[in-house]
Amino acid sequence: MSRAVRNRVVSGLLAFGLVVPGMATLAQEATPLAESFATPGAAPAMEMPPPPEWAEVVATGLANPRGMDFGADGALYIAESGVGGEGPCAMGPEGNEECFGESGGVTRVAEGNQERVLDGLASRAAEGGSNATGPNDVALAGDILYVLMGFGGDPATRVDLGAGQDQFGHLLRAEDGGMTSVVDVAGYETENNPDTMALDANPFSLIMQDDGSGAIVDAGMNALLLLGQGGELSTLAVFPNEMATAPDGSEIPMNAVPTGVATAEDGSYYVGQLTGFPFPVGGADVFTVPAGGGDPEIAYDGFTNVIDVVTGADGTLYVLEFIKGGMLTADPANPATLEGQLTRIAPDGTRTVVASEGLIAPTGLAVDSEGNLYVAVFGVAGTMGQVWRITPDA
Repeated sequence: MSRAVRNRVVSGLLAFGLVVPGMATLAQEATPLAESFATPGAAPAMEMPPPPEWAEVVATGLANPRGMDFGADGALYIAESGVGGEGPCAMGPEGNEECFGESGGVTRVAEGNQERVLDGLASRAAEGGSNATGPNDVALAGDILYVLMGFGGDPATRVDLGAGQDQFGHLLRAEDGGMTSVVDVAGYETENNPDTMALDANPFSLIMQDDGSGAIVDAGMNALLLLGQGGELSTLAVFPNEMATAPDGSEIPMNAVPTGVATAEDGSYYVGQLTGFPFPVGGADVFTVPAGGGDPEIAYDGFTNVIDVVTGADGTLYVLEFIKGGMLTADPANPATLEGQLTRIAPDGTRTVVASEGLIAPTGLAVDSEGNLYVAVFGVAGTMGQVWRITPDA
């Protein structure tokens, strides 16, 4: 099985393709989580459960929500990967047909109001809006809104997706009522290939500074990249393969698949790890990378399928796990097996589970100035995504 397929299981993001062992080789079985929920024009296969009592719903009807960020005005901005469209269509990295559409966007939530402030961004997805790839993250630097576009695969194959080739894999900036490419992140993979493996780019997570510099995690190239003020990219760190035990008992190389990124008080970076197949329970880490770059070191271990990390104003680190029990044991017909977990790590290293039961398929995390946490849930369920607010008291 190719490295691109292993990474794509979530680095694409989270269409929920499961990779399972075959008799003699590792084969792929695509099992979109979205099929367990309502798809446009169809009755839901599973009723959307109500939010837990500790959560307040602040946004609904989101199309595969991903990363989030707060603006200077206190508004919450949510990246939506969309649900694809009518085409052109091409074979996706998971072996199923995915069709392009302009259904990606960004939603703004402020003072109880929800509004899609950016629309018409590139998205590709399988039938019913599953396997969605589009806007993976959003960041505010002053009044400037940035959108990080995912891809998942060899950048050369973007030509199969028509108009989407000018957005997929790019960092975009909103200006003058349109979108401008700051840099072709996926193109950096073609030119540099930081992990020296098969070409695979999926820009996933973003931090931006007011001067236009920033940091980007690419889950396909297994790298943390530095973005200079002029839009130039360089490699801060590469996350190497590790050996892991496959379900058939064999030892195989496992991709790191870095996901969320956050800045520590000393300027260094925290980077969460989803891991590639076989997604071992307890096998995901949170790494630290020096501000100037260098070899990643494990800061905290024992997590499963980390999908995002954020830091609070007091230096507290929050770690969001996509599926706490491991992706290979998840059953879309049983919501309990799809629960993630949100953990708080105090500056002294003390861990506290903030939320778990009922936290189904979380895909994004943010914290406001008052310490309230915002989690995107049902993040792979087509247009049924939501954002919940969790207050410190809850």
